[in-house]
Amino acid sequence: MAQGGIRNIVVAGAGQAAAQALQSLRSGGYDGTLTVVGDEAALPYQRPPLSKAYLKGEFEEDRLYFKPGSWYEDQNIEVVLGTTVTGINRAQREVQLEHGGHLPYDALILATGSRPRQLTLPGADLGGVYDLRSLADVERLSPQMVAGRKLVIIGAGYIGLEAAAVARHMGLEVTVLEMAPRVLARVTSPALSAFYEAEHRSHGVTILTGVQTSRLNGANGQVTSVVLADGKELPADIVLSGIGILPNEELAKAAGIACSNGILVDRDGRTSDPNVYAAGDCASRPLVHYGRSGRLESVHNAIEQGKLVAAAILGLPRPAEDCPWFWSDQYDLKLQIAGLSQGYDTHVVRGDPASRKFAVFYLKNGTLIAVDAVNSPPEFLASKKLIMSGAKLAPNVLIDTSTPMKDIAAQAAA
Repeated sequence: MAQGGIRNIVVAGAGQAAAQALQSLRSGGYDGTLTVVGDEAALPYQRPPLSKAYLKGEFEEDRLYFKPGSWYEDQNIEVVLGTTVTGINRAQREVQLEHGGHLPYDALILATGSRPRQLTLPGADLGGVYDLRSLADVERLSPQMVAGRKLVIIGAGYIGLEAAAVARHMGLEVTVLEMAPRVLARVTSPALSAFYEAEHRSHGVTILTGVQTSRLNGANGQVTSVVLADGKELPADIVLSGIGILPNEELAKAAGIACSNGILVDRDGRTSDPNVYAAGDCASRPLVHYGRSGRLESVHNAIEQGKLVAAAILGLPRPAEDCPWFWSDQYDLKLQIAGLSQGYDTHVVRGDPASRKFAVFYLKNGTLIAVDAVNSPPEFLASKKLIMSGAKLAPNVLIDTSTPMKDIAAQAAA
């Protein structure tokens, strides 16, 4: 049973945060009406495998889904797919649907997610130009991933580099274009950027950094090349855009709910309207381990916020708020990231990058704030605990591989 006689909950959006909120509400004892509205035709599914194993053909579609259709029936959850929530009437506590219907709510959860930032170049509307965000995107892209074809990826973030690794595995010729001076520039240190650039080049990927794209050329409605600002022309059978994502905050903003690069929420996921909650990519939340707010684009964040929102609605104790964490699979490298490195003043490398098993630690005023661990689970796991405890660590201690990471964590906790 929920707080305040809440008997009718609507979830707008059907991604990871929505799926977790539904599960947590039912497992937490909520027995009222529960409706989820999703704009895709598919039941809620995992997105991370899309740019990795699923694109490679090593992951069956059925494994993408969080729960089978029968689970929603058994849990008495109404699933409305292939439509969107187009408006929120906060006074009447109801949402309008794309095709004219409406749904009343006592509590509304906005799990509207995010969308790819669109290319605005001339030629961006040509055939053969793709995003990689949804199941439908992969279904359109997969038949084009044929050995020997030329793929140009615009953007060297995680999605772009993961797709590059998969494409090389499938035998495509791959070029990655990045406007910044190095790959992963927004999210990591020069040391890790250099490692991944070298790794991709060793697999035959052409990486061009510090470049701008001016237009896409085509013939008969299909892309044929990418033209750089300096006039250089790169032949392309396929172009994949990976230039970031934008939060889907427009629905909340139109309803007068406070937004700023995401829907603003408190630690429980509650928006400026006490009857409306937000979770996942669309939400800007307090980052309790860092003393500021921000959006986190990760599975961990979506799951955690789904649990937080459900607990708040049910009047249950607030679940623990973990250190942010992320991962990326490229070739046989598993990158595990704990914490947020923005604002670091020192970084140190533990282990030898040439061994393809090492970690980069990020400190601010002597306090560990993040780690990038490549094929190094002990460094990742220990660092999560150290970051959450606000541990101060000397760089020489972190560099010393003769001391196991679990011992360094134990000594810091003592």
